Amino acid sequence: MIHKFSSAILQGYNFSFPRKLIATKPASPRDKARLMIFNRESKAIFNSYFINLPDFLPPRSVIVFNETKVIPAKLMLQKETGGRFNMLYLKTLGPNIEVLANRKLKLNSRVFLDSRNFFTVISQDKNHYFLTPSFRIKNLSKILRKYGQTPIPPYIKNSPLAEIDLKNKYQTIFAKKEGSVAAPTASLHFTRRLFKKLKQSGVLIEFITLHVGLGTFAPLTKKNLEEEKLHEEYFEISPKTARFLNRAKKEGRPIIAVGTTVLRTLETAANNKGELEKLSGTTDLFIRSGYKFKFVDGLITNFHVPKSSLIMLVAAFVGREKILELYKKAINKNFRLFSFGDGMLIY
Repeated sequence: MIHKFSSAILQGYNFSFPRKLIATKPASPRDKARLMIFNRESKAIFNSYFINLPDFLPPRSVIVFNETKVIPAKLMLQKETGGRFNMLYLKTLGPNIEVLANRKLKLNSRVFLDSRNFFTVISQDKNHYFLTPSFRIKNLSKILRKYGQTPIPPYIKNSPLAEIDLKNKYQTIFAKKEGSVAAPTASLHFTRRLFKKLKQSGVLIEFITLHVGLGTFAPLTKKNLEEEKLHEEYFEISPKTARFLNRAKKEGRPIIAVGTTVLRTLETAANNKGELEKLSGTTDLFIRSGYKFKFVDGLITNFHVPKSSLIMLVAAFVGREKILELYKKAINKNFRLFSFGDGMLIY
């Protein structure tokens, strides 16, 4: 249980909003999502649309995207007793997998996808279970593609999108490397025509990878706040991309992170000299007020849920009071919120 001090910190990042503003599907086309722009130097605020993003980016910008790919990690299985339940694949651990289940599972029991494909429950940690598949672990991706469904955030209730639409719309157009159980949502607004406009305007584009874990939706705990660490997520930056970004940074080009996942990756990778050095591994970096940014100059991001690590990260860029002021303005203008919602550019 979070003690009073921790609770007071979280309450400082709370805000109210009408539930009708929670977006249940993306804008169509995607680049017609609304965009709030905040210039930290001039304090100017503009409202526009993502298709007009090139008009607002600082000159000579480099924007960095996360090319992770959401896997169909949600599975419906059947117990030996016949009861059906949902589980969410989290990660592979050698020949086994770690999952989250919405029902209690009996140790040493089997849970079935069909008569041939099943898992044996080998251990448990609260509602996390560790399973051994009946098939080779190298075939897991194929099994997930056949049986899995797209995991969407828990606050999106009754999405009007069918599974075939979710697999397309809860995925960036440039998704490449499988491994996430949630999309890097700031990138969902980008279309091929927007990429074309960005390149025509002289914006440089690079890609990194961070596989988004379920922890992105987990409530913050007393331990998170005291240790200033979050859940771990795997990231990697190619040496070629690191060399390019380091050179761009030295040239004074503004580095704009598309999404909190990119920002956490670049800040984790950067050393105290402001150079990308650690190019792969895991990050548990918790960015909050008082953090000194080493590499990133600007951020494109969505509007995040109250009292989350994500709104705290954005507040580290502009200040807690300012981010709440910007959110209030967005809500008053009926901006759509959260994963499928509208976004903002801060630089």
